[in-house]
Amino acid sequence: MNDVSARGLVLLGCGKMGSAMLEGWLKSGLPEASVWVKDPYPSDWLTGLAQRGLHLNSDLPDDPAIVLVAVKPQMMDEALPVLTPLGNGRTLFLSVAAGTPISYYERVLGKETPIIRAMPNTPAAVSRGITALIGNQFADEAQVQLAEALLSAVGQTVRLDDEGQMDAVTAVSGSGPAYVFHLIETLAAAGQAEGLSPELAMKLAKATVGGAGHLAEQAAGDPTQLRVNVTSPNGTTAAALEVLMDPETGFPRLLKRAVKAAADRSRELGK
Repeated sequence: MNDVSARGLVLLGCGKMGSAMLEGWLKSGLPEASVWVKDPYPSDWLTGLAQRGLHLNSDLPDDPAIVLVAVKPQMMDEALPVLTPLGNGRTLFLSVAAGTPISYYERVLGKETPIIRAMPNTPAAVSRGITALIGNQFADEAQVQLAEALLSAVGQTVRLDDEGQMDAVTAVSGSGPAYVFHLIETLAAAGQAEGLSPELAMKLAKATVGGAGHLAEQAAGDPTQLRVNVTSPNGTTAAALEVLMDPETGFPRLLKRAVKAAADRSRELGK
């Protein structure tokens, strides 16, 4: 991080994900004066940081340590070319844009540009995200470790073996929080249908899903064992699981279809 503080960090786009990451870095000790942000519609929070030294929509440093590309894919063709002068050099480009392959950045910035493609997810906003990453041949080990250190400010990181895995990562963890949010919605609605008030049903659903997820991460056993532990023979949980685990209409087939649909769409976006 010392190199980042000295040479600077550039954010191209600072929406929800960029803001979550920036907040984590600042809390970790990165000085506002070491950060440059390019964003056409800066938030009030960013404007406030600019009054404390952050460089907002100003001239960029000549040789920043890293550029975080956090614009929406549909804005990429307009936003990225302004950074072409930083390509083919020491600056590491770290992309968190969905569906945009490394080859695109190499084509726009220069084929010898160090590039790392990453897929975070929205729990990064509460430092509980998980980010998968993979670099091109010009991103050396020190730069990969730098990217991991930066991304660790908002959660866990994992390295991929092949960029082709990114579509599946997008479908599982990138889009996955939305599946869980929908589970909370539908669980609460089902509670209402059984006579609970909307407020009580939602509170129970949120706490149950959040607590179970935390237990699954912390427990020594795998989720299968945790499920078995809470399922008494011929009990209430077993009755529900008979429905949810039905091979034709239950979770297994439904989630496989959902994840495939997301992965297929990610592949389309990458073309």
